[in-house]
Amino acid sequence: MSDAFVVASCAATFGIFNEEPVRRLEAAGCEVRLNPYGRPLTSSEIVEHAYGADALILGNDHLDAATIERLPDLRLIARHGAGVDAIDFAKVGERGITVTNTPGANSEETADLTFALILDLARMVTQSVTQLKGGVWNKIPGRSLHGKTIGIIGVGAIGMAVARRAMGFGMDILGNDIVQRDEAARYGLLYTSLSDLLASSDVVTIHAPLTSATKNLLGAKEFRHMKEGALLVNTARAGIVRESALEKALLGGRLGGYAVDVYEPEPPVLSKVYELPNVLTTPHIGSATFEANLRMGMAVADNIIAFMDGRVPPNRVTAVDRVRFS
Repeated sequence: MSDAFVVASCAATFGIFNEEPVRRLEAAGCEVRLNPYGRPLTSSEIVEHAYGADALILGNDHLDAATIERLPDLRLIARHGAGVDAIDFAKVGERGITVTNTPGANSEETADLTFALILDLARMVTQSVTQLKGGVWNKIPGRSLHGKTIGIIGVGAIGMAVARRAMGFGMDILGNDIVQRDEAARYGLLYTSLSDLLASSDVVTIHAPLTSATKNLLGAKEFRHMKEGALLVNTARAGIVRESALEKALLGGRLGGYAVDVYEPEPPVLSKVYELPNVLTTPHIGSATFEANLRMGMAVADNIIAFMDGRVPPNRVTAVDRVRFS
């Protein structure tokens, strides 16, 4: 029987884009099991894959109380990413399991993707590419970003990185967050209420954590407050936008376009509204660059090795501060 510290990874990209984090763990004495499916795992798949493991590397999988209960040897949950909203912290606390994450490891990359989606929606890049590849020469008029207003819901590390990019495009920048950071003034970001942000913004982008306070934050009332024809981008969490209200806003023309990188569940079963030409869908690729993936993987390895050595992991997440990352 092996005495190795067993690490089971559910994260679809851990050890795939770059093998260095796996080699570090193996050199430290770990037995590492990689995700065999290339997608988030179901509860039963997590149990089958991670049974007997000391540590679980969690991607965009859901880890509920029942699943945790079926993993009797689990002592550490190392999130491959920042958000921890999919972890049942009540059960974690009951079991005395340590939770870690990788804050800030993919902030710049997610901001890059956000602006790529904004530009695509504004200039109708995907529509133009699709038409020309289909043999249609058609110059679709888009909209300029310079001089327009962008509203950032959730001005944490990613939201602030989006503000830096918006400043470079000469946009007016509004932000809404429960915490107002002094750094925002460097980029000309003005904090305001959610209703004022929605009413004033030509582009709205979501970077808030998913909590009880932000679940369904944007519903029918909020869409009615938005500028007619405004663009909406969500690279945060699917649960922040009420799906039924979103569909009505798109079909009724209230929204000029929608781009999304996050879903519930993942992979999703997309409704017909996602086939609209002004809707862009990407498969949760906010952190999917070689550089960000390596930073995330190395941070996961740092956390696991510290735990093995009896030290407090550098990115431990407690029940008290988890809301910052959810």
